[in-house]
Parts: sequence; C-alpha cells; structure tokens
Amino acid sequence: MSPAMITLSVLAVVAICFITEIIPLAITSMGGAIALGLLGVIPEKMIFSGLSNSTVVLFAGMFVIGAALFHTGMAQLIGEKVVRMAGKSETGLMFGVMAITIIMSSVLSNTGTAASLIPVVTGICAAAHLKGSRFMMPMAIAANAGGTLTMVGTPPNIIVTGALSNAHLPTFGFFEFAFAGIPLCIATVLFTLTIGKRLLPNHDIDTSAEVEQEVSEVSGNKTKQIISLLILIGVVIVMIFSKTLHVSLTTAAVIGALICVLTGCMTEKQAYASIDWVTIFLFAGMMPIATALDKSGAGKLIADTVVGSLGASPNPLIVCAAMYLLSNILTQFMNNTATAALLAPLGISMAQSLHADPKAVLVSIAIAASAAFATPVATPPNTLVLGPGQYSFNDYLKIGIPLCIVGFVVMMIVIPIVWPFFPGK
Repeated sequence: MSPAMITLSVLAVVAICFITEIIPLAITSMGGAIALGLLGVIPEKMIFSGLSNSTVVLFAGMFVIGAALFHTGMAQLIGEKVVRMAGKSETGLMFGVMAITIIMSSVLSNTGTAASLIPVVTGICAAAHLKGSRFMMPMAIAANAGGTLTMVGTPPNIIVTGALSNAHLPTFGFFEFAFAGIPLCIATVLFTLTIGKRLLPNHDIDTSAEVEQEVSEVSGNKTKQIISLLILIGVVIVMIFSKTLHVSLTTAAVIGALICVLTGCMTEKQAYASIDWVTIFLFAGMMPIATALDKSGAGKLIADTVVGSLGASPNPLIVCAAMYLLSNILTQFMNNTATAALLAPLGISMAQSLHADPKAVLVSIAIAASAAFATPVATPPNTLVLGPGQYSFNDYLKIGIPLCIVGFVVMMIVIPIVWPFFPGK
C-alpha cells in the first residue's frame, strides 16, 4: 500500500474515533501520529514533533496568562463590568463577545485573540451567571471569521497572495479580503445568534468553579489584579506589532507567562496546573497527521481526484465551488496553511486554463480554509476552546456543519460579484 493510501486509512480511523469518541480525543490524535510513524509514513522523530511546535508552546503560555487573571480575580472583575454595561442578556453578551473577537482577530493572530479572550469570556459568564459552553465556541467562530478581513488576519490569506506573486500575477490588497470577510462575519454572527444558539451545548464549565476556589486567597490583592491585566494587555500589544518588534507570538506568550509567576500573580505549581494538556496533545498529535497528508501525497491525491472529476472545461463558478468545498473539508483535519499552500497553485492553473482571473478561485480557497468550523482540530481557535468549553467532537459538528454550509452559500454569491471571472467582458 502506498504512503498516501496508508495516510488516508489512518485518517479515516482517526475521524471515526473522533466522531464516536470511543477513545479520548487526545489519545486518538496521538495514536494516529504514532500509527503513521510505525507504518513508515513519517520518520520516527516527527511523531512527537508537534509537542515542540511553536503554536503548542503559544497555547501553553496563554493558558498560564489566562489562569493568572483568574487567580488574581481580575477576570471576574472584567466580567462584572462588561455585564453591567451590556446587561445579562445571553444574546446581547454573545454579540458583544463575537464583535470584539472579530475586530481583534482582523489585525491580530486569530490564535492569539482566542487565547487572550478565553479568561475574559469565562469571567463574563461567571458574572452574568450564564453557561460558559454557550460563549466559548461563538468566540472561536468569530476568531476564525474575523481573520478573513485582512491579508494578515490568517495565514491562508498570506499564502494565496504569495502564490499570485510567485506566478507574477496581480496580488490582493491589504484590505481586499474584507469584501469577502465582512459578509462572512455578518452571516456567521447572525446565524450564531439565531439558529446556532439552539445548537450550542448548555452546560456549566467546571474550570470556572475550580478557579474560583483557587482564587479565594488572592482575589482581594488589587496590585496583583492590575499586574495580571497589564501582562495580558502587554502581550496582546506585542502580538499586534510582532513583526515590527521582531518578537514572535510564542515568545510574547511565554514571556508573559514567566512574568505572571515572577510577579507572584500565581505560583509555579498553579502555572503548571493551568495548562490544558488535552488541548496540547490533541493539537500536537494532529500536526504530524497533517504533515503526512501533505508529504505522502494524500492531500494532493484528494485534490487531483476532485479536479479531475470536473471535466476538461468546467464552468468557473463550479471550479470555485469545488475548490471551496475541497479546501474546507481538507482543513477540518489538515492545517489550514498547508491546505492553502497545496491548493493555491492548483487554483491558479485551473483558472488560467479557463482564461479566467484566478483571484476568485484563490479567495475561495483562502476563505474556506479559515471558515472551517466543524471539528476541534480544524483551526487553532477551535482547539483552544475545546478544554475550557468542555466540548465533545459532536458539539463542533452540530453547529459547525450548518455554519460551513452558510459560509459556502454566502461566498458563492459574493465572490463572483467582487472578483469577476472575466473582468472587462
């Protein structure tokens, strides 16, 4: 059996285990990576490479910073102030959370945005006496959607822009993606606040209760509360200007976590305990699987099969739709940056074969790779809220699949209008 077929077989088993949850998600993820290593698809050293990945370290650092806000009582104070301003209406607070997340993730990494807002959102839920599970996933959805507004909001946008540049074709402007991103954001917010709200799980999150118990000793220390808030704000600012400052998101998060311990906002033991290891191992396990999809040719095999099924001279809109669906489906189990990198050259070549402008096809690929809401491993924001929201795999499917369909329909209307296949004709 070829490496590509082995990879697809392992991925199928992983998908079944994810959906049925007969095995814990983190064990399924790591088990898939180990299986690919034992079967010779990936080198042994790559099996656990995800644990040293910078994104995983970013997760850990932000978990610590978030926990510091709880241990000092600052998250609760923020939550109480937000509730006083917005009221205790679930819909109103959900809109506020999604709106601020969209704004932040448009210029800041959507991963960093989600990570920094988790403690704030949990504090809001505690203050308003609302179920935390009702807010974590909408925040992740908003972070994914918000990243589509600018060129730097999410990696797929950068990838497709680079693909055009490499092909010596006109590239996207910084805010050009907003023509697709704004309708997507509006559609996702409206859906989530209406139909989606009914599909969200409705349970308390134990994390908040545990934290409240642990915080009781230090919650009255105003100095530490201010310090923890300043650390979070400082980390977010550094993340926004990371390229200018030449400081990576990971470095900013780790430095922030270290300062939390050094300033006494939390103890070293509390810092270790605050890291959600399920999220860490889930994400770390999926990264070698995503690499195997890319390197084994399994991802290309899927792409070529879809492209080949379209015929010799398909309608450009059908090409757009096919590439959108392919990008969206692949991203549910494959890193969205890798998906965009795999499909972008194919999109350009297919558009050129039809003598069409490739921008419409590339926007379809990029937006679809970001609007992947149906699994906890599709995007980092999805993974980040898995633990704090105490979601199951099926929780993502219930709201994620309808959202993916909504995104697809909206984009198939918007993209051909904004980026005509045959401009000037």
